[in-house]
Amino acid sequence: MKNKEFSVPPVVFPSGGNPGAGSGVQQRRVPTAPFQPQRPTGSSIPFMSFDIGSAMASTSSASIYGGAIGGGGGGGAPGGASFEDEEPLLDELGIHPEQIWKKTRAILNPFRVNPAVHQDSDLSGPILLYMSLCLFQLLAGKIQFGVILGWIVVSSIFLYAVFNMLAGRNGNLDLHRCTSVVGYCMLPVVIFSAVSLFVPQVGAVRFAIAAIFVFWATRACTRLMVAVADGGDEHPGLIAYACFLIYTLFSLLVIF
Repeated sequence: MKNKEFSVPPVVFPSGGNPGAGSGVQQRRVPTAPFQPQRPTGSSIPFMSFDIGSAMASTSSASIYGGAIGGGGGGGAPGGASFEDEEPLLDELGIHPEQIWKKTRAILNPFRVNPAVHQDSDLSGPILLYMSLCLFQLLAGKIQFGVILGWIVVSSIFLYAVFNMLAGRNGNLDLHRCTSVVGYCMLPVVIFSAVSLFVPQVGAVRFAIAAIFVFWATRACTRLMVAVADGGDEHPGLIAYACFLIYTLFSLLVIF
C-alpha cells in the first residue's frame, strides 16, 4: 500500500515568529477595533470611546421624561401631585392644635366640664402638658423628667384598673382614653406648678393653693371619666377618690 500524502496549510502567527517565514507566506495583520485609535507612545491617559448616536438618544429621552414630570405639577399630566395638595405636617403626625385647644379649654371651668369634646382620645395634648410641668419644675430647680413620666404611666394604669373593676362587665374604658383624660386633667397641676414659682416655699398658703388645684383636677377628671365611659356612674365617689390620690401625688411633687 502506498502512503497518501496530505497537504498541511502553514500556521500563520499574527505577531511574527512563524516557523515557515522563509517559505514566502505573507502574514496577516490583526484589525483594530473601530473608534479606538492608537495611543501615542508615552501617553498615560487612556482614550475613551464616545458614541454620538447613543448620547443623542439618551438626551432626547431625558428631555421627554423631564417635560412629562414638569408638566404634572401644572396639571398637564393626569394624576400629577403638587405641594399645595399635600396635607399639613401636623395632620400627618396626628396632632390637631384646634382639638387640643378645645379639650384644654373644657377643663378650665371645673363646674361646667364639657365631656363631648373628649370622646375622641389623643396623646398629643397630654404630652404637651407633661412637658410643661417638667419645664416649670426645671425652672424651680427640680430635674424630674423621669419621675414625672413614671408616675404618669403608673397613675393611668391605676385609674384604668380601678374604673374597670368598679364598672364590671359594663365598663368599656380603654387605656388610651384613660391616659388622655388623666393627661388633660393635669392642667390644674401645671398651673399650680407655674404659680408656685412666685409663692413662698414655706407656709400654709402653699398648701391651701395646692388644695384648690387638686380639687379642680379631681372634679374635672371624675366628671370626664363618668361621661366618656359606661359603668362609672354607679360609683362616682370611689372614682373621685382614685383621682384625688393621683393629683395629690403630683401636687406634693410640686410642693416638695
